[in-house]
Amino acid sequence: MHPLDVVKTRFQIQRGTTDPTSYKSLGHCFRTIFQSEGVFGFYKGILPPILAETPKRAVKFFTFEQYKKLLNLTPLSPGVALSAAGLGSGLTEALVINPFEVVKVSLQANRDSFKEQPSSFAQARRIIKSDGFGLRGLNKGLTSTLGRHGVFNMIYFGFYFNVKDAIPTNPDPTLEFLRKFTIGLLSGTISSCVNIPFDVAKSRIQGPQPVPGEIKYRTCFQTMALVYREEGYLALYKGLVPKIMRLGPGGAVMLLVYEYVSEWLQRNCLFLIHGSNLAPEAHGIAKARGESLLMSFHNYTGCWGQTVLPETISHKTVNIFESFLFSTLFKKKTTTTTI
Repeated sequence: MHPLDVVKTRFQIQRGTTDPTSYKSLGHCFRTIFQSEGVFGFYKGILPPILAETPKRAVKFFTFEQYKKLLNLTPLSPGVALSAAGLGSGLTEALVINPFEVVKVSLQANRDSFKEQPSSFAQARRIIKSDGFGLRGLNKGLTSTLGRHGVFNMIYFGFYFNVKDAIPTNPDPTLEFLRKFTIGLLSGTISSCVNIPFDVAKSRIQGPQPVPGEIKYRTCFQTMALVYREEGYLALYKGLVPKIMRLGPGGAVMLLVYEYVSEWLQRNCLFLIHGSNLAPEAHGIAKARGESLLMSFHNYTGCWGQTVLPETISHKTVNIFESFLFSTLFKKKTTTTTI
């Protein structure tokens, strides 16, 4: 999907149609890049996203779960708590990703042929040498990145989980997959439409300034106001089409993978990690019920707990579980600790 990101950035950094080098349409942009920069021109700045993607996604989902647990202890409604957890995860994610974004945007803005373009590491060294690590160097545009990721994740997670819970599940696996994919697609699309002014401001701040040596775009809201005043409100939505094309389906796939992998781990962690603690008849009983032991416990108690294992469940949980299937499923000798 990286070529769409390059095209999006090119549209966001061009300042009006009066510039003879400006792109007239999405197709014109693709053709121009291909003719003047070659196929590899669509992959300018790809190394920073590759290096950042794993920690970025890990931070996104890990912090979302942690913020969600904390907010569940507050009087906030579940829907608001999910959105607030998404906001927190987006702000944390932005702190990790911003230096990579600075390097990526500066490379994507370069219209030289791919062979003449400096490497990602050379570009990073050049930025650090000239401007340092601060808000004028490798971390410039941080406030815009915070706004972009904070707003996106707030809507992305809040919309997906609230709407998914409101629409009944479908017993047909294929239709259930399509239900989740559609909600995820809408989540990514709506989030992209709402947060794109922050994205435009980020690209203007991190990209080349109109006059070399003179900083025109300084801060997030100052840049938004300047773009609106000089180019009109539609300029704040430049690059929206390629952004939706990239993050609509991409966001849906990411959430589905996250959900299905998380569900698989929850259903199977007992067998994978602590199978030796289970009585032999436990597997047969769970199989006959068509459930994992974790699912059996959830259906009876109405909660997942942290980990339903003999050595980690609390005394209260043990008492509940014993009345249902604990004495049958687990060996007699167990140890318990309070969660």
